[in-house]
Amino acid sequence: MGALDHLAEYFNCGGGRHHIHNRRKQLQTVEIKVKIDCEGCERKVRRAVEGMKGVTQVDIEPKQSKLTVVGYVEPHKVVARVKYRTGKRAELWPYVPYDVVGHPYAPGTYDRRAPAGYVRRGDEQQVNQLARMSSTEVRYTTAFSDENTAACSIM
Repeated sequence: MGALDHLAEYFNCGGGRHHIHNRRKQLQTVEIKVKIDCEGCERKVRRAVEGMKGVTQVDIEPKQSKLTVVGYVEPHKVVARVKYRTGKRAELWPYVPYDVVGHPYAPGTYDRRAPAGYVRRGDEQQVNQLARMSSTEVRYTTAFSDENTAACSIM
């Protein structure tokens, strides 16, 4: 904090609020998974989100159960608004295109309920679990390793 900022706090007439709190939200695209059965559900979800402050665009894909909101909003607030206004289960879009993931058919990543061409978002923990081998696999793969010459009892 500079000297001018420090002095500005003493002479601030804004009621003690800092200028940091007045920042504008960033334009974001929020993707949400919410079950949409019929046109009535689609209309209900659209009205719930369009009424939010800062929303500029709403797209709904009923076949994929996907709601896309573009605007100056926070993702967790959009999810909470959909849950509260519609009474439906809603979560942030948990899927990514399958070509982005290193192991799309791994047990923690593959999901039968995912739309075509998508798999469940892979966290770093799941990738690390895939890289880990069980103790028997480690023994077999390192038994004939060039790095560990003393491990092989046959030679």
